[in-house]
Amino acid sequence: MTWIEQEHGWLAAPEEILNALSNDGFEECKREMTTSRRDRRPAGGVWQGVNARTGSEASAIWVNRPAWHQAIVFIDIDGASLAGAVSGAAVSS
Repeated sequence: MTWIEQEHGWLAAPEEILNALSNDGFEECKREMTTSRRDRRPAGGVWQGVNARTGSEASAIWVNRPAWHQAIVFIDIDGASLAGAVSGAAVSS
């Protein structure tokens, strides 16, 4: 995953982010996909999870770009946006 400053989000495969959050103890409680009206292809999605051990909440929202192989992913943990360099176990990919 790579931080894209001008997008204020991460360039990544959403499943990699969701797997990393799950590996960090977040259990999925909601996942939704959005589609384009024109071609019904996934335009993006949202995922929410809770860590029952710590009580932390995480969410990831992603937007697929037709010309890009990966999506722009916005990650939030306990109300704080995960931006810039990632350190520690939080979303290790």
